[in-house]
Amino acid sequence: MARWEPPSEQVIEPPKPRRWPIVLLLLALLGVGVAGLWMIWRRRQPPTMDGLATATGVRSDLTVEGDSLSVAVGWQVAGSAGGMADSMRVEVGLGDGRESRTRVTPGDRRADTLRLRAPAPGETVAGYSCVAAVHGARLTRESCTPWQFVRPTAQPQKGPAPPAPPDTATKRATRPTAAAAAEIAQVVVQPDGQQVDPDIGGRCAAWQRRNPSRTVWLDVNQKAVPECMGPNGKPTVAQFCAFAVLTDGRRVKTATSSNDAYCERLYQAWVRERVA
Repeated sequence: MARWEPPSEQVIEPPKPRRWPIVLLLLALLGVGVAGLWMIWRRRQPPTMDGLATATGVRSDLTVEGDSLSVAVGWQVAGSAGGMADSMRVEVGLGDGRESRTRVTPGDRRADTLRLRAPAPGETVAGYSCVAAVHGARLTRESCTPWQFVRPTAQPQKGPAPPAPPDTATKRATRPTAAAAAEIAQVVVQPDGQQVDPDIGGRCAAWQRRNPSRTVWLDVNQKAVPECMGPNGKPTVAQFCAFAVLTDGRRVKTATSSNDAYCERLYQAWVRERVA
């Protein structure tokens, strides 16, 4: 006889929630977190200098103005595809930089003038000019150019007067005694200062050794043969002319400055200046 058993109760499980929306939400939150961390890391990294504007082609033009040596610095800008510089930092200095001047100028400028102490007569100073583009708080690589400035010595001297040039001799022909007794009271050197570029690599000295009978000048103190031109577009050599003031007031050329067209031009200008 079969045994009767009560019917088993059927357990009905509640429906499980869908998990994929939660997974997507977690992935989205994870992505946002990773992106935030990446942005923070990027901001802390030093910006690359590739493509940013940098200074190039730095040149200097030097003149003496009173007690100051005026250094007019010019430059070009390259690699500006990454944006114009916020500003330009200009520095000029003497020697190893222990005496220097700096200035920050707007980024669209291509020239500025700074001043150092002027060298004394008989002194030669060597210096440098450097320019760097400023982007934010960072400097690009500096572009620098060396320079030199020469001031010749002009010391009062005593001695017999040099032969007077023909024009002066004619004007003073009625005073032979005074002319014979005149002596040198002062020697004046012109120009009183001259920018001279460094002879980098000794190119000019080598050219002069190869060409002992030729002059380096194409235009005295302005342009020389290519081997004797320096990084600032100035000659690496200089020519000076010596004139004399005599005890009787006459102004004459010395023997070393005679028969020279350049010295003759300076002499005529000097005489007119003194007469005026």
